[in-house]
Amino acid sequence: MNEQQADSSHFEQPYSHEVENTVADIIDSHHGIEAGTETGEQVSMAGRLMLRRVQGKLAFGTLADSTGRIQLFAPSKVTPRFEQFCELSLGDWIGVSGEVMATRRGELSVKVESWTLLARTQRPFPDKFHGLTDVDTRYRQRYVDLWVTQDARKTFVLRSRALSLLRRFMEERGYLEVETPVFHPIPGGALAKPFITHHNALDVDLYLRIAPELFLKRLVVGGFPKVFEVARVFRNEGISNRHNPEFTMMECYEAYGDYFTYMDLTEELVVHLVEELCGSTRISHDGRELDLSAPWKRATMAELTSDRVGTDISVHTSVDELRELCDTHGVPWNDSYGSGKLLLELFEKTTEHDLWEPTFVTDYPTEVSPLSRPHRDDPELVERFECIVVGREMCNGFSELTDPVIQRERFEAQDAQRADGDEEAMALDQDYLRALEYGLPPTVGLGIGIDRLVMLLADVQTIRDVVLFPTLRPEVLDRSEQPLQDR
Repeated sequence: MNEQQADSSHFEQPYSHEVENTVADIIDSHHGIEAGTETGEQVSMAGRLMLRRVQGKLAFGTLADSTGRIQLFAPSKVTPRFEQFCELSLGDWIGVSGEVMATRRGELSVKVESWTLLARTQRPFPDKFHGLTDVDTRYRQRYVDLWVTQDARKTFVLRSRALSLLRRFMEERGYLEVETPVFHPIPGGALAKPFITHHNALDVDLYLRIAPELFLKRLVVGGFPKVFEVARVFRNEGISNRHNPEFTMMECYEAYGDYFTYMDLTEELVVHLVEELCGSTRISHDGRELDLSAPWKRATMAELTSDRVGTDISVHTSVDELRELCDTHGVPWNDSYGSGKLLLELFEKTTEHDLWEPTFVTDYPTEVSPLSRPHRDDPELVERFECIVVGREMCNGFSELTDPVIQRERFEAQDAQRADGDEEAMALDQDYLRALEYGLPPTVGLGIGIDRLVMLLADVQTIRDVVLFPTLRPEVLDRSEQPLQDR
């Protein structure tokens, strides 16, 4: 195609531009060439101009594309419209063709023998030395952050690779990837406050899903013994370094297994991902060494909490004794909490944050686990585990409750709590109970927080660094603000 003429009064943006090479390709194939070498190889690439300096009749620039950065070498005798090239702004999109070479200082470069202005930036673009220093601006203007913050780009490439590897891992083990509804007629599958919307044609309120669990188990009833879904879920709760109102989970279900089956699967999956993405099961996180190699520690919630508070307690400990321990350790409680809920509160407020190495916390109280199967050795407990690593929950799994009679009782108890004002309690789902009445075989389920898993692998401390466009307080934009005038 003909090169577009870039003058100071008019710019006509081209409709397309042929790109034959990426920066990474050029670097990989010419890494280590001697200083002063001209290879004679012609390349054609495109990206943003991120740096530029002019030294008399010679100009240098840095071209960045999605794969990396490379120096541009532009001599006035070789580069057409040299003066206009020198007037380009940081952030302008350009297409460049020329010879691969190394400067006398040994810098791998592309000699600019032709160039095309593809798009102008009409706002000041940060350079690589200053970048976006305001954290809030980084998250609001991710389209700029990805260019000037190389670690951000690497994190989201890692996230994409992790999801690809996860899908392949599950498929190789016979799992079928499925899609279930985002709009639910009844909020369920987790204890969380839902977002509510309204469907005009049906004139009904619907809820954005807080978990895909109940629909995925319907599929096991329907004859799919191994299913998984990478699901966007929504919870109308607070925002913190660990929480975003919309986030991503991978949920999977397997017929004929129990919670031991999925502790093994979780361990195997995470070890596989960390070895593929980080090169070793020994990584650094938040300045501390973390060993993710198998096997991981397994201990009951009661054992771990007893060690922390200095006295043996369990779900069978009296409510009064547990309340006293809560008061001693500054753990809030209210009159509706039974022993199971009090034990959970003590664990979460005193113990969980100190579990650095990966730990399967097992055998949760029935009171706080309405969808889990009763423990085979203790009816006050369920066969449930959470994996805690670097002090935060990464996943939750359990042997699934298959008895529709017991499930109805638990739903009714949750429904009563909901009627009393608990916005996180589950509603009674008659259709799910009907599905159970057709028969759910022994089944195990697992939910892994993808965002928290990526936080671990990428060594970042806030969920906003692994969500491309995190939820933020609405920005008030100044309508009078104008972009830069045409150059």
